[in-house]
Amino acid sequence: MKLGILFSGQGAQNAGMGLDLYQAVPAYKATVDQASNILGYDLQEVANDDVKIKQTAYAQPAILTMSNAILNALGDTLPTPVAGLGLSLGEYSALSASGALDFDQAVAIIKDRGMYMQTVGEANPGKMVAVMGNDQQLIVDVLTTLQADGKQVYPANYNTFAQLVIGGVASDVDIAVAALTEAGIQRMVELPVSGAFHTPLLTDAATQLTKRLSDETFKETNYPVYSNTTSEPFTKEAMFETLTEQIISPTYFAQAMKKMLDLGVDTFLEVGPSDTLIKFAKKIAPKDVKRYAITDLESFNAFKEILLAEGENV
Repeated sequence: MKLGILFSGQGAQNAGMGLDLYQAVPAYKATVDQASNILGYDLQEVANDDVKIKQTAYAQPAILTMSNAILNALGDTLPTPVAGLGLSLGEYSALSASGALDFDQAVAIIKDRGMYMQTVGEANPGKMVAVMGNDQQLIVDVLTTLQADGKQVYPANYNTFAQLVIGGVASDVDIAVAALTEAGIQRMVELPVSGAFHTPLLTDAATQLTKRLSDETFKETNYPVYSNTTSEPFTKEAMFETLTEQIISPTYFAQAMKKMLDLGVDTFLEVGPSDTLIKFAKKIAPKDVKRYAITDLESFNAFKEILLAEGENV
C-alpha cells in the first residue's frame, strides 16, 4: 500500500462529528481531550452543537483535531504515508500529522486562525460559487475581464480539473455568475460559507496570521506534504511564507493531488468528518487507485481491518 492521506477542510464539519469514535476509541478520546485543554472548552461538546460547529472559529479546531485523532487511534497499524495533502485548513492537520507542527502548537494556531477568519469574514461578507466545467481558462478569463472593470471576484479553489470555486463580494459574484452563464457555463452551485475564503477579501486575516506565526518554530515534515498554494511539498524554510499567503491565495488541490499520484500513491485515505476529498480524488485519480474515508466508527473499524490484513500479507 502506497498511501496518500487527505485531510478534510472547512465545510466538512457536521453536528455530532466524531462522537461515536470519542465514546468507543480511547486513543481518539485522548487526542480530543488534549485539544480541549488547549482550547479552554469541551471540544466534543462543541462538535455536538449544531449552531457552534457551523462557525469558523469552532469548526477549524474541531476538524483539525478529528483528523489527527483518527490517525493517532490507528497507531502503528498505519504505514508511513508516501505523501499528505489537506484542503486549506486541512494543511495544518497534515503538517501536524507529519511532524512539522506539534499537535498542541497546531491546535493553538488554528484556534486563532479560525477566529481571525470568522471576524474578518463577517466584516467583509462575501460569496463563493462552485463552477463546473472543463474549460477553467474560460472561467479565469471572464473573471479577469470583470476585475478590469473594478469587480472584486476571483478564482479561489481549483478542487478538480472540472470544478473551480470562485469568490468575492456577493454582488460581484452574482455578476460573474451571469457572465459565466452567458459564456456557456451550465452548472454552478453556491456554497454555504460565511466569507470569500482564499481571496483578497481576507487580507486582514492574513495580516493577523502573519503576526501570529512570526514567532512559531517549524520542523521538516517526515514525508512530503503538498501545499495548496504552491502545489509543491512544504519546506521548513518556506513554511511561514506559504502559510501566511494561503488565506488570500487560490488553492491548487487538483494539481497537488496529481503530483502525489506521480509519486506512486495507489491508495487515498481521507481523515475527517466527510468524504469530500475522496470524491475529488474520484475525478482526478485513475480508477485503479483505491479510495477510503474514515468519518466515523464504522469506517474506522473497516479501514483498520484492511490495514491488519495488509500487515499479515507482508
